[in-house]
Amino acid sequence: MVNYIWLAMIVFSVVVAGANGQIEVITRAALEGANNAVKTSLSLIAIIAFWLGIMRLAEAAGLVRALARLVRPFTRLLFPGVPKEHPALGAIIMNLSANILGLGNAATPMGLIAMQELQKLNRGDPKTATDAMCTFLALNTSCLTLIPSTIIGIRLMYNSADPTAIVGTTIFATACGMAVAVTVDRIMRFMYHVRGK
Repeated sequence: MVNYIWLAMIVFSVVVAGANGQIEVITRAALEGANNAVKTSLSLIAIIAFWLGIMRLAEAAGLVRALARLVRPFTRLLFPGVPKEHPALGAIIMNLSANILGLGNAATPMGLIAMQELQKLNRGDPKTATDAMCTFLALNTSCLTLIPSTIIGIRLMYNSADPTAIVGTTIFATACGMAVAVTVDRIMRFMYHVRGK
């Protein structure tokens, strides 16, 4: 559906530019956009590499393990159907830890591993997500972020006067988002099971 929306926007832009006799504006905008995208991507590679290095240091220093210990009771409460020592829980904890530290790119591989492991526990239709999968997806997309490293990096790149000014509001917004996601997940799960009976 999104592809159709993008296609409609592009076609509409070309038609309007052509009707106004300014078709070169489309070409200029496309080239400038591509140029900015490449510059931003290259700058972000440095930021992401830096924070992934910090993540490795935090892992070696035991910070990630300590964070995982803090998160473990929370995951046991949210994923009661997942066995205590199952690899899915370890991947979920690592994914949440990376998200909490603002390292979304480092969280993605762990998220994929978590979903693969959760799929192994799926005793129903393999094309239907389990309760644990839905809960994990809700958490992964709305996880609390303590250090929004990528956004801070982008703000630094564009010469923000105070790149870290967003930390407090990010913590508040992501905490609210996570609380809403977990609450809605619980409500929907309850309604689904009640209706199923």
